[in-house]
Amino acid sequence: MVVGNFLFINTEISSTSSIHFKLIPMPKNHSPRKKQFLDESLKMIHEKGYQATTMRDLAERMGFEVSNIYNFIDSKETLLETYLFQISEDFHSGIDHILESSHNSTGKLKALISLNIQLTATKPYQVGLLVNEWRNLKEPKLKKFTDRRSEYEEKVRLIISEGIESGEFRTFDLDIITHAVLSSVRWIYYWYTDHTEEANPIELEKQLTEFILGGVVR
Repeated sequence: MVVGNFLFINTEISSTSSIHFKLIPMPKNHSPRKKQFLDESLKMIHEKGYQATTMRDLAERMGFEVSNIYNFIDSKETLLETYLFQISEDFHSGIDHILESSHNSTGKLKALISLNIQLTATKPYQVGLLVNEWRNLKEPKLKKFTDRRSEYEEKVRLIISEGIESGEFRTFDLDIITHAVLSSVRWIYYWYTDHTEEANPIELEKQLTEFILGGVVR
C-alpha cells in the first residue's frame, strides 16, 4: 500500500504472525532546496513549538531573507495545514488498508501498531504536528481535522470491537481499551524523537506489540 511518500509492502501473510512492512521511497516533486526548507521548518516547529516559531526564525535557519521564504510557502498557517492534513490522510490510508485486509482482529491490531511505528520513524516531525500542534488550526480547518481525527478513532474502535465480539480479545470496556491503544501508539512519537539516534523501529515494534497484545488478546 502507498502511504504518503512510501510504499508499504506487507511481508507476512499469516494473520497470527508478526506483521512488518518494507518501505520503498516514492518519488517527490520538491526541489532539493524546497525540501530542505520544509524539513527544517518541521524540525524547528518540533523544537520550539508552532506558536513560538516565526517566519524570521525559518529564514535565519535557512540563511536567507524573510522575503525569500514566500518562494516556498505563503504562510506558516499553510505549512501547518498542508503537513497536518497530509499525515492525517497517511494514517487514514494505512488503517483503511488494514480494515480491508483478510487478517483477523489480532493481525489488524498488529498492523495498526506497525503503521504507527513506520510513519513515526519516517515522518517524525509531521507526526509531531498531529500529536501536538493541531489545536493551532483555525476554523473551518480545525473542524475538518477534528472530524477526521474522530473518524480515525472510530476505525481503531472497530478493530477492537470486532476482536471482542470474535472472542480474540478480552472483554473490556470498549472506550477504555480504545483510548488505551490510541495513547500507547501516540506515545511512540515522544519516545522516538527523544531516542532518534539509537532507536530501532523493528525492536520498538516487537516490544510494543507484545505489550499491547499481552493486555488485550486472550
